[in-house]
Amino acid sequence: MNKIDQSPPGFEEQLLTDLTAHVARRAEMASAARPVGRRNRFLPGWRFAGALGLAVALTAGALVVQTMRVGDHSPPAASASEILRMAADAARQQPELTARPDQYVFTEALVTIRDEPDSGPYQTIRNQLWQSAGGVAYTHGRYRPESDPNGWGELRELRMGDPADPTKELDAFDPPAYHGDLPSDPDELLRYLREHPVDLHLPEGADEEAVYGDESMVYTTARSMVRGGYVPPRALAALYELLAREPGATVISGDVVDAAGRHGVAIRMPGVIGGNEDFLFDRDTHVFLGSRSSVVRNGKESLYDADALLRIAIVDRPGQLP
Repeated sequence: MNKIDQSPPGFEEQLLTDLTAHVARRAEMASAARPVGRRNRFLPGWRFAGALGLAVALTAGALVVQTMRVGDHSPPAASASEILRMAADAARQQPELTARPDQYVFTEALVTIRDEPDSGPYQTIRNQLWQSAGGVAYTHGRYRPESDPNGWGELRELRMGDPADPTKELDAFDPPAYHGDLPSDPDELLRYLREHPVDLHLPEGADEEAVYGDESMVYTTARSMVRGGYVPPRALAALYELLAREPGATVISGDVVDAAGRHGVAIRMPGVIGGNEDFLFDRDTHVFLGSRSSVVRNGKESLYDADALLRIAIVDRPGQLP
């Protein structure tokens, strides 16, 4: 069984460490004369391929969750499957980007997150990533607090670390970020994803055979592909068509506003243990906006963080903007 390694272990943890240090340095310089309070923790939160969110869907382990503001508008008349099929139609209308293996998939997103899952103020972070289109180079990235336009951290190479030895960097490049080989027919895509499930990096002792053999695994992989790298329009449409077949998805009532202030509709995906995961689409065009998750503790749902995809493009080198 071949697995699609969408999010290397230790990758986000290293970003968290770097961003925390960067923000702390700027805060200390700006507030030297002010009383010292509890230091904020800034989490990049942009799940590069959604592996942590995917782990929520199949395990009761650590949750990375997202939040959005919901208004009082009436829910849309369309069902979740109908909205996903309209998202497929919208995807087919998008211009197709092409990439050479030596180029990079540039992605920019806003992430809003709290210090803790159920307490503390929200912070908004702007992330920029340059991922190797052909998997022949390391990912590069930079980030800043959205409240500080001049607060960009240094553009740096983001090598994944060895979970067993955090001080050791692995030599393997990240997987390709340009998914040009995905089938554009939903049935062919279904077979492909069954043969190439996403690598969930399951904890030691997990029943890997049961997890990867579950019927829902193909939909978990499909959601991962929607959120990771660049998928050409026809293949992306096939992913949405496939997700429209998954039983149990529901439309969240109310007008949803994403981290960038865009109004949309949220579809809650099934099968999540210990929390909820939603996909957000533009209310009028049905273009994918981003995603959110929430954690449930003691019967209470706590909205935690939110990500909004702003733009995606193909560029020639890390640091180049489209």
